[in-house]
Formats: sequence, C-alpha cells, structure tokens
Amino acid sequence: MTSDERYPDELRYHPEHDWVRIDGDDAVFGITWHAQDALGEIVYVDLPEIGSSVEAGSSYGELESVKAVSDVIAPLSGEVVAVNEALTDNPALLNEEPYEGGWLIRVRLDDPGAVDTLLVRDAYVSSLA
Repeated sequence: MTSDERYPDELRYHPEHDWVRIDGDDAVFGITWHAQDALGEIVYVDLPEIGSSVEAGSSYGELESVKAVSDVIAPLSGEVVAVNEALTDNPALLNEEPYEGGWLIRVRLDDPGAVDTLLVRDAYVSSLA
C-alpha cells in the first residue's frame, strides 16, 4: 500500500471497489481510493435520480475519466434518497476526497443485514494484492 492509499476501518467494501457507510437503515455509497486511482482524473458523473432503486451487484451510474467510462456497481439494494449534487460541478471531488466530499448516493436499504455480505477493510485490502 502506498502512503496515499486509505481504506477506513468503519466502512464495508464491495469487490468492485465501492464502499458503504452504514447509518441506521440508510447507507452512503462511494468508490474506494483504489477505484479513483485506477480511473485517473474523473471529469463527469452520471448518477441515478432520487426515488429510483438500485440493486446489489448491478450498475447504478457511470464515472467518466480521462482514461475511460466505468460503471458504478451497487454494493447493496435499496431506494436512492440523496445524490451528491456537488459532483455535478466538481467531479474531481471523487479523486480528492473519495470517502468524504466524494460520496455518490445515499440509499434506504431494503435489507440492512445484507451489509454482512460485504468485506471488512483488511479483507478488501488483501484482495488488492
């Protein structure tokens, strides 16, 4: 791991390089440091509308970087209750602050217990090796 990489202990991780922060029956989704580093400079974000549903393992949006366009995969299922509008004007927040200002969506979870299917920090970091 380089000195720039960060993977907070309190988050859960999906093998497709997404993170989840649980907040009661809601969860905030974002992409990991590894994902933003692999993408390079992110220049455009396409996210779902509030009220739409996301399904675990399925794409719910796209991130466009100077290198490629990549799908964002939902780590859990639920209804979108908030979208990070700041990314519309400043998609670089995903590169600068992938765990804070660069969050993507907030979801009301269909099954909060499904978080147990996701990786803890050490298991995720081991998967990167």
